[in-house]
Amino acid sequence: MTILPLNPTQNASPDALRAFLGECREAARRDGHAKLVSISLSVEALDPLAVLESIFEPHEPHFYAERPNLGTALAGAEVAARCEARGAGRFRQAKAWVGETLAHTIAVGDVAAPFGGPHFFAAFAFQDEVEAGEPFPPASMFVPRWQVALAGRTTTAVANLLVGPEAELEPLALRVWRAHQKFQNMGFPEVNGMPAESPAPSGCQLAEVGEYRQAVERALARIAAGEFEKIVLARAQDLRAERSLHPLRVLNGLRQRFPDCYSFSYALGRGPSFIGASPERLVRVSGGMLETEALAGSMRRGSSASEDAALAAALLRSDKERREHAQVLDDILARLAPLGIAPDAPGAPQVRRLANVQHLHTPVRAALPGGRHLLDALEAMHPTPAVGGSPREPALAAIRELEGYPRGLYAGTLGWLDARGGGEFFVGIRSALVEGARARLYAGAGIVAGSAPEKEFAETELKFKAVRDAFVA
Repeated sequence: MTILPLNPTQNASPDALRAFLGECREAARRDGHAKLVSISLSVEALDPLAVLESIFEPHEPHFYAERPNLGTALAGAEVAARCEARGAGRFRQAKAWVGETLAHTIAVGDVAAPFGGPHFFAAFAFQDEVEAGEPFPPASMFVPRWQVALAGRTTTAVANLLVGPEAELEPLALRVWRAHQKFQNMGFPEVNGMPAESPAPSGCQLAEVGEYRQAVERALARIAAGEFEKIVLARAQDLRAERSLHPLRVLNGLRQRFPDCYSFSYALGRGPSFIGASPERLVRVSGGMLETEALAGSMRRGSSASEDAALAAALLRSDKERREHAQVLDDILARLAPLGIAPDAPGAPQVRRLANVQHLHTPVRAALPGGRHLLDALEAMHPTPAVGGSPREPALAAIRELEGYPRGLYAGTLGWLDARGGGEFFVGIRSALVEGARARLYAGAGIVAGSAPEKEFAETELKFKAVRDAFVA
């Protein structure tokens, strides 16, 4: 990426912008290759979800991810450049496309600001291939035209556009100038300050997809036969509301209920949005350090402090839950080792409490070796035994048959990459596929020797409630 020492806020005018884009067009003509032009500006504090909602168009792609308790949020809409990939090489194809795009990128402005410069938003489905009619490909990635991000008290707005050798400058300059003016003076509909009248909850109808208890029983028989040690089976429920569901408004309910999770929404402008509140980080890279975690083994929350503590202690003592957690952790370490990634030996798991469930949790941190990329680690780790099973291949081969429906992005991985090699990906669980007045909700549980169908069903009920409440509120 070429970073030019230009300050777009100095001598800011449509004419100056047009002249700059003209220089980018000349560079594209010299190289015979279109240039991705990225303009970053620090702006007044904004809520990225509010910005995204104000410019939301169902037929345009968008991405949103937030960790409310960390004060970070990232939103992007429309497309400056995109890539789709499939098959066993989909992560490598995406990595090559990112490298090629950055080799032809010109960036100006507050590129060094938090979330400055172009970002690549991506979603990788659970499997390397998807079935006919599914709304998302096995891998999709795009650079948005408009991006707004919050990091603490710093808000950075980014405009990205593709300037080809024969680009018409006037409409490009006008589009960026209007966006610049909007982000500098972002306005939202006025409200009267009085509490809004709460509408009655939508008359949502729920329909179970498949027979979960029977699927668990069949999985236990195959575990006993030695086919695999663990398999994660998901339940799905189809929800139908009385009126159309706005994915970003449902998402707002999720981020308020679960501030310690990744609230997310992803759409390609082809109909459905995939939304959720995931507790699980898959990979984060920042400053050359890689972070991941083992999150497996579950228990409900208590209705009082003493009951909550007793349940947490029972979770830590549970042989079944500890074995499930250890399988996930051992698998993560084994998959990172061939990349030369040697994490510090983690100690005993701790309990991580969420709003409605608590998990065994072990953080993992290591230096990312030179020459290794975030997407290399992502390819090695996805899917972990926390969403797939162990051993990986026989468990993955059995999931589709036992569940009875394709997962798509459920238990896949979503996230972002920046131009400096950093980025963050999380696991697409506690999630739903939303389109019109319909939604398909997902929740899963790990099945090992000693699992009981009724208990696993009850665990998925706890996880379903996290998402269902946001729909009926």
